[in-house]
Amino acid sequence: MSHMNMNTIQSLPRSTPEQQGISSEAIEHFIRAIQDKEMELHSFMLLRHGQVVAEAWWDPYQAARPHMLFSLSKSFTSTAIGQLAEEGRISVDDHVIAFFPEEAPQEPCVNLAAMTIRDLLMMGTGHAVEPPLQTENWVSDFLNHPVEHEPGTHFVYNSAATYMLSAILQKVTGETLLDYLQPRLLEPLGIDGATWESCPKGIHAGGWGLSIRTEDIAKFGQLYLQLGEWGGRQLVPAAWIKEATSIQIANGPADSTSDWTEGYGYQFWMCRHGAYRGDGAFGQYCIVHPELDAVIAITSGLGDMQEPLNQVWRHLLPAMGPEERPANDEAQASLARLLEGLQLTPPQHSLSSPLESEVAGIIYDLEENEDGLHTFSVRFTEEGAVLNVSGKHTNFDDVSMGRNEWVHGAVRFDTPEDNAACSSMTWRDEQTLILTIRLIETPFYQTAECTFGENSVHLSVWMNESFQGRVTKEIQGKARV
Repeated sequence: MSHMNMNTIQSLPRSTPEQQGISSEAIEHFIRAIQDKEMELHSFMLLRHGQVVAEAWWDPYQAARPHMLFSLSKSFTSTAIGQLAEEGRISVDDHVIAFFPEEAPQEPCVNLAAMTIRDLLMMGTGHAVEPPLQTENWVSDFLNHPVEHEPGTHFVYNSAATYMLSAILQKVTGETLLDYLQPRLLEPLGIDGATWESCPKGIHAGGWGLSIRTEDIAKFGQLYLQLGEWGGRQLVPAAWIKEATSIQIANGPADSTSDWTEGYGYQFWMCRHGAYRGDGAFGQYCIVHPELDAVIAITSGLGDMQEPLNQVWRHLLPAMGPEERPANDEAQASLARLLEGLQLTPPQHSLSSPLESEVAGIIYDLEENEDGLHTFSVRFTEEGAVLNVSGKHTNFDDVSMGRNEWVHGAVRFDTPEDNAACSSMTWRDEQTLILTIRLIETPFYQTAECTFGENSVHLSVWMNESFQGRVTKEIQGKARV
């Protein structure tokens, strides 16, 4: 879905690239480079001088749908801490254990005792490795993990530290992060429908778990570009934003080919070329370039998070001039056509197989597997297939899958709630059925190759991306007699 066919409130003003000093051709080159390198972007929005000059959603992803942000959530948590400090309810120099005397060790080590909110913000907690959050009590997990280094001296990327910021805010205010941010940030920016995952004790994860729309990411970046001012109100102190987006701690020797060694602020990464960003796993970005007065919001399902940034620096930054450019109707029309037609097509092989009538409706009992799947069955219609899977965590009840095309629906996948999804089916050959389910509010899609034998099925199942890379599960099933 592109900028020409949006189904969301357009709360940011729109303009043409040339009116804001950008070449439409350069934006087209950026999009084509993304396509040529087969990078899976789900959405893209470019702002210059506060105006949206290009926006796109790769069908079946849509402007009105939220997208899981992963660690881009951290930048919102940092913002809340800045507002809480401005209200005088905390100081960044407050000691972490002071908020949780009941969970802290009886005799905390010197390094833990010295750890402050500032250390949490800049990922300088002193941990050698990130504390695993394994029990019902994540605060206790964090506070009882060894702190090997003096806080403030040693960078370790640490989502658990961001969780502690959320826990401190909730302890001080009695509100969750979202409830606290609602009147102070979300409502003024016109961000509605935000959700945030919680720990077992009902504290928002802080370091991950926020889901909002692409335009909401862009608004957040624009707020930072405007040093916290929005609609005549100072939502976030300008001094906090300057501090949060400046280097607070070194995160490795600078590497001219990487945007992960330029220094770290308060839950923001410094970039090459004078930019800074919030980002999240699998390619969720809010890139802010103060000197060029530009913001770029991207959601995606990527393994390599450096390459999209390389393309931004290569194509978009050099295209931003200081003055309005002459109108270029031809280039603008070409860009509009490209953005209008962007899509992630489902796998497309054979439309059908003679095997359909033989395997339709058969229930296959699956051998024991780590995903806890129990049964598999599929039946066929003219439009496609209907899938049923039962399992310990996953239950697909009558999921409709389009024949070589996406069908919108919902699935229950490792969660108690339904997940918005698009699903498709195709036959690789007469024996092998390929089923694809895209969870369209996340970076993920799952593929199952189903090879049918005599009274049997073999499933090869994988997710496009995970923190372990692509892991294929092989599962055997027997037809129920």
